[in-house]
Parts: sequence; C-alpha cells; structure tokens
Amino acid sequence: MAAVIVLATGAVAAIGFGGLPWWLARRLRRQASDDAANAATVESIQRILPQTQCGQCGFDGCLPYAQALARRTADIDRCPPGGAEGARALAQLLGREVKPVNPANGVEVPVRVALIREADCIGCTKCIQACPVDAIIGGSKLMHTVLPDLCTGCELCIPPCPVDCIDLV
Repeated sequence: MAAVIVLATGAVAAIGFGGLPWWLARRLRRQASDDAANAATVESIQRILPQTQCGQCGFDGCLPYAQALARRTADIDRCPPGGAEGARALAQLLGREVKPVNPANGVEVPVRVALIREADCIGCTKCIQACPVDAIIGGSKLMHTVLPDLCTGCELCIPPCPVDCIDLV
C-alpha cells in the first residue's frame, strides 16, 4: 500500500513539475512582451517630453517621469516646460483625460536660455556641476559660458551660483 502511495505521489509530482517549465516559459514570454510594449511606450513618451531634465515634475529627469507615466503612477500634468501642448500630446498617446499643467509643479513659460555675465563670474564651477545637459563650459577660476544650442532653460544653474551672475534670456 505504501509503495502505491509513493508511486502515485511521484506521478502527481512529475506531472505537476513537468508543467512548471511550460508555465514558467509562458509567463516569461508574456513578461518579455509586456516589457517590450512598456519600453516602446516609454520611448514614445520620451519623444514628447522636452528633455530639460529640470526635475519640476518631481522626478530626477525626463526618463524617470516617462517610466512613471508608462506605469500609470504619475499624471500627465507635471511638466511645465512641456506646457499645455505636451500635456495634450501625452493625454492623446496614453489615452488619458487632457489636463492643464499643475501649478504646483511650476508655470509654463516661453523657452529661455541661461546667460552668464562673464565679467561677474568667479569661476567656481558650481553652475557646471548643476547643469543636467552639460550646456555650460569653462574651467575652475576661469570664466564660464553657456552653449545656447544645448541649454534647455531648466534654471538649475541659477541657485548654486554664489555671485548671482546667471540670467535667463
């Protein structure tokens, strides 16, 4: 009798564990498919976002915000640099309700570029360290300048400047 129970238990286990690789493979294929779709969604969202890397949305840059949007853990109204047009495009892409930019994240302003008053610059390099897009060049104790084609106007270089020599124009 004990031998029959052992054989029956072994047969059930073999059938059950034999199905495990099939189930696991199926689940992994579905996960890979979901990951690919999510990556495509994140890429599409990234194309809409202004890539200022300003952090006004509450994330460390545009990519983390795009990932949160794709996971539906963030709302479309958190990007002031993208403005109403960006929020509209995100709503259309993601099938969500159109919302105006949330004033808690900032207000929409025309695109501006940082300008360093070089005569006042002491060459501390704090603005260079703060710039998320490497639009400021210069060396320690030398004048710095902004490369306007790269500057996104995110304003992150302004607070660390100890001599307040950076303006947005």
